[in-house]
Amino acid sequence: MQEDALNFKEMCEKFEVTPRTLRYYEYIELLTPVREGRSRFYTPREVARMTLILRGRRFGFSLEEIRQWLLLYDKKATSTQEEAWIELATSKLDVLQQERARLDDTITDLTNLRDTVASSMTKPND
Repeated sequence: MQEDALNFKEMCEKFEVTPRTLRYYEYIELLTPVREGRSRFYTPREVARMTLILRGRRFGFSLEEIRQWLLLYDKKATSTQEEAWIELATSKLDVLQQERARLDDTITDLTNLRDTVASSMTKPND
């Protein structure tokens, strides 16, 4: 096995994921480790894919969206991948901006309510 390959335990530790998560990513074909007997080894390619998977999850992409994007990367030219990525990112940014607007409204409402209650507590009772 390559010197720079990680075993299963090292991969879990490096990315702070559970063994169950790592096995699931393999099951849905996001990762394809090299197998030697019962052991799994993750090459630098798989480490890079895991980095992209976790980044995609942090951005809010579904595992299916990530899987499709990685498949596209494996099968088509780089420009096709970049075009697909731009479309996915634009769509996700729209959703995140809408969520942020809703959160901003909620924060404003909660702040105003808190301030109203706080100010009523400092007024002397008549």
